[in-house]
Amino acid sequence: MTNYEFMRWLTFPIMPTHLLTVRNDIKHLIKTHGTKSRLSMLDVGGRKSPYTINLPADITLLDVPQESGTKEELNLGFTDNILSTIQKKRSNISNVIIQDMTKSKLEDASYDAVVCIEVIEHVEEDDIFVKNISKVIKSGGWAYFTTPNGDYIKNEGPNKNPDHVRHYTKQELEDVLKKHFKKAEVYYAVKTGKYRVQGLKSYKKNNPLSMFKTMYSNIVNRFQSKNVKHMSQNTAHLIAIGYK
Repeated sequence: MTNYEFMRWLTFPIMPTHLLTVRNDIKHLIKTHGTKSRLSMLDVGGRKSPYTINLPADITLLDVPQESGTKEELNLGFTDNILSTIQKKRSNISNVIIQDMTKSKLEDASYDAVVCIEVIEHVEEDDIFVKNISKVIKSGGWAYFTTPNGDYIKNEGPNKNPDHVRHYTKQELEDVLKKHFKKAEVYYAVKTGKYRVQGLKSYKKNNPLSMFKTMYSNIVNRFQSKNVKHMSQNTAHLIAIGYK
C-alpha cells in the first residue's frame, strides 16, 4: 500500500455516500465472482478514480485523451502528467490506456469485470459504448455502472451539465444494458437533500467548522440512503450491473 492509498483509506469513512456505496458494491462483486486468480478489471473513464483504490484486483485505467474545450475545463480525460504519476500512487494499477471506448481496439473477453462510474452520461454513442464494454468481459463476468438518476434529476435549464449528453431513467438504462448483457439490474441510490449537498463540499483545513459540517453530513446521508433502491424520486444516482 502506498502512502497515497493509505491516506485515502483512512478518509473513506467520511467520504460522500456515492463513493462508499460504489466501493462496497464492487468489493462484494469481487468477493462473489468465483475466480481463484486475482480478478482483472477495466476501469473505464477511471482517470484518477478513487473508486478502485486498494481493491483486490489488477486494474487497467482507460480514458480518452484530454482535449481543449469542455474536457479541459472540467478536468476530464487523461493527460501526460496524470499518466506519469498515477502508477506511482496506486499499487493495483497494472496498465493505463488512452482510448475511446466507442472505438475500442481491446481484445474480446480480456477482462473479468468492468467498472464505469459516472461516465455513460457523457457518451453520445451509448449503445456502441455498452456493446464494446460487454465484448471485453469474459463469460461469467460483470460490468458495474453508475449515472445520474434521470427519473428525478433532469439535465436541463440553467443548471444543466454541459458535458452530460443525457440523464437516463431507470427503464432507459435497463433497455440499453439488456441489449448486450444476459442479465441487467438497475436500482436507485443516494438520498438527495441538504446533507448530500453539504457532504459533496471539499474538506478545507483552514475551515474546521466547514470540515465538521461536511463530515457530519456524509455520515447522516449514509444512513438516509439505506433502503432507497426502489425510490425513483429524491435519489441522486442509478446503479446498474450487467452480467455476461
